[in-house]
Amino acid sequence: MSNLTLVRRRNALALFQEFAGSAITEGVAPKGLEQSFAARAQISPSMWSQIKSSRPIGDKLARQLEHHGGKPAGWLDEDHGEPAPPDTAEERFVTLARAAWQASNARQKRELSRLLKQAAGSELE
Repeated sequence: MSNLTLVRRRNALALFQEFAGSAITEGVAPKGLEQSFAARAQISPSMWSQIKSSRPIGDKLARQLEHHGGKPAGWLDEDHGEPAPPDTAEERFVTLARAAWQASNARQKRELSRLLKQAAGSELE
């Protein structure tokens, strides 16, 4: 398997993680995110499943994923490196935030999202 194939797959997965994180922050339930991502990328859920496991991403499909993922042409071909691992304080916060989210009703989840967006500033708007 070529390096480009691995880089494209890793970056496609990063696009999905970005999409899923944004959707969950907006209060969308995690169930069905794979299908929603495939629809946004204008590919079938089956093709997305194949891409995640073994299907190579050709040039045309790479540009399509970039376009629908809001990335510049060629982004999928670049090695963006591994993200830095979270520190223990960040891990504790994420665990606490997840517990708060899971214990909340819909109104409380919207308020949690609003507070986190406010704390993050325009970065997530």
